[in-house]
Amino acid sequence: MFIAYTVVGILLAAVLTGSAVATFTKQEAVVGSMSKLGVPDSWFPRLAALKAAGAVGLLIGIWVPALGVAAAIGVGLYFIGAAVTHFRAKDYAVAPVVVIFLLAVAALVLRLASA
Repeated sequence: MFIAYTVVGILLAAVLTGSAVATFTKQEAVVGSMSKLGVPDSWFPRLAALKAAGAVGLLIGIWVPALGVAAAIGVGLYFIGAAVTHFRAKDYAVAPVVVIFLLAVAALVLRLASA
């Protein structure tokens, strides 16, 4: 299970890092999507920092199981919030959000199973 967590954790950390960089740099696709959902520009740095923290936590969680568990829970909660935000804005294109949420759940289950 440890190898599976490592693979899923690294994959999820890579996705979160890419998303955090896109949010920090305010790439047009991200700004357009978040603006459509009603997310204020002032939230971008905080949201990007949360994604970056999740990525770092998942990677350090390879060696520190408790941190891996906490990071996976945090990432899962972040993307539940993202899904709620999409639904409130009546935007039902949530497939990427669901996939990342499921990766976070997989990381949590695998980290717990290998701790």
